[in-house]
Amino acid sequence: MIELQDVSKSYGAQRVVDRISLHVEAGETLVLLGGSGSGKTTTMKMINRLIEPTSGTILVDGRNVAVTLPHELRRRIGYVIQRLGLFPHMTVAENIGITPRLLGWEAGRIQERVNSLLELVELDREVISARLPHELSGGQAQRVAVARALAAEPPVLLLDEPFGALDPITRERLQASFCHIRQKLRLTAVFVTHDMVEAMVVGDRVGVMKDGRLLQIGTVQELASNPADPYVSELISAPQRQASLVTAKLGGPGS
Repeated sequence: MIELQDVSKSYGAQRVVDRISLHVEAGETLVLLGGSGSGKTTTMKMINRLIEPTSGTILVDGRNVAVTLPHELRRRIGYVIQRLGLFPHMTVAENIGITPRLLGWEAGRIQERVNSLLELVELDREVISARLPHELSGGQAQRVAVARALAAEPPVLLLDEPFGALDPITRERLQASFCHIRQKLRLTAVFVTHDMVEAMVVGDRVGVMKDGRLLQIGTVQELASNPADPYVSELISAPQRQASLVTAKLGGPGS
C-alpha cells in the first residue's frame, strides 16, 4: 500500500532523511520510532507531500505521489497530529465533516458518517456533536481528531505522535482504541512515536530511525532477537529496564 524507494530529504548541505527504502502492506501498521531529530516525522510527511523529498520515489497504492496534486492526495490520506489542528470556530460535527464537504458529499451522507465515526471513537454524539474544540477534554479532542482523519474513508492513515501530550491513563485507552479501529477498518497506517512501549502496543512492525537513517525494520521479536545496531538494542531493552526499576520501587522480586 505504501512504498518508499531510496528516499532522501536535504536542507542545503544537511541531509535529514538518508536514502530510506521501506514498504507497508495493506492493513499493516508500521511504527517509525526514534528520538528527536531522527527523521521519522519528516519521512512520514513526505508520504502525503507536506514535505517534498529531495530524491527518491514514494508510492501509495501503486501510484507515484509526485504525479498527484497535493490537496487531492491529502484528501485520500487521513492525518492525525499531536496538536490536533481542530478548527476552533467549528463544532465537533463540522470538524469531522469538513473533508467530505470539500469532496462534495451530500448533507445526509455526511451526517450519517459523522454519527458512525463518533460511535466508532466512543463519543456520545448527543453530548459531543455541537461542542466547540475548547469545550473538550484532551482525550475527547484527540478522538475527534482521529474521527476527522477517517471521515472520507481513506485507505491510509498517518499519525504523528498523536497521544504524546496526554496523561498516561488516557494515552493507554486511546492506544487500545486505535488498535481496535484500525483492525475493524483494515487501515494501513504509519505511526510516529519516540516511545518504545507505544511502538510495541500499536505496531505490527517497527522501523528504528537515527540521524536520518533507517537502522532496522521488523517485528518487535525480530528487533529483540537480532538487533542490527547498539541503538536498536538499547531501545528494545528500555521497557524491560524501566519495568525492573518500577518493580524494585514497589518491593517486588529482586528488590
